Amino acid sequence: MSTTQRRRPGQVSLERALSKRGIASRTVANQWIREGKVKVNGVIRLDPGFPTNPDTAKIEVDGVTQRRTEFKAILLHKPRGVVTTRSDEKGRPTVFSVLPAELQKVHLVSVGRLDFATTGLLILTNDTRLAAWLTDPENAIQRVYIVSVRGAVSDESIQRMKDGIQDQGEILKADQVELLKKSERESRLKVTLTEGKNREIRRLFLSQGHEVTQLKRISFGELELDSLPIGQIRDIPLDEIKALFPDAEFSTTLDLTDLSSPVKL
Repeated sequence: MSTTQRRRPGQVSLERALSKRGIASRTVANQWIREGKVKVNGVIRLDPGFPTNPDTAKIEVDGVTQRRTEFKAILLHKPRGVVTTRSDEKGRPTVFSVLPAELQKVHLVSVGRLDFATTGLLILTNDTRLAAWLTDPENAIQRVYIVSVRGAVSDESIQRMKDGIQDQGEILKADQVELLKKSERESRLKVTLTEGKNREIRRLFLSQGHEVTQLKRISFGELELDSLPIGQIRDIPLDEIKALFPDAEFSTTLDLTDLSSPVKL
């Protein structure tokens, strides 16, 4: 049974604290805790919901103190035909299955999602606080996509997508839509979003009578895909993340002896 203790500022559930430190997924952490493998400040805790400050608590697993993992972030050129979840109920391959063997053991999370048929820039990191900051709508980080659709997209349709349309109880809206090429058969456009709702671009164009045939993300904020080949990765050093996203929040870069509140770098 989960604890009813009230959490103080900075505290999260113990299973989430383990995840935030990049030690294990919440599912694995939950199992470790229930098996009595996890101590918090010297005391075994069997409740995955136990209030824990991931920035200050001493956490041990099987008697080994779990320090924050070294920061890791990579840019993947996601191929078509893989999903961005760690496991898929339909048995489809995931982005994690296409990573090099040395990264298979690193607890990475995807920053947002690209659907099964979408290609392009995907950030993966072991810093869950950074991932949350990058995807927080309040931070309004722009994502840019190249889109191919069936038919000729009119100026009126472009304006409606920029003004916003209602679909399935949500307001869908593109920040910018630039027509790159148009024929009666197909149109090619550059679309900029700051909040990635589920299949938002596909739904926007479908509302105007156009089926998306190709969708590729080419940038996330100031981070660009450039010429990285499909299925390949490159490391994103911490210094580059700091330069591109100067207000970003981090967790894995803190040392256990640092008792301050979450740092903005």
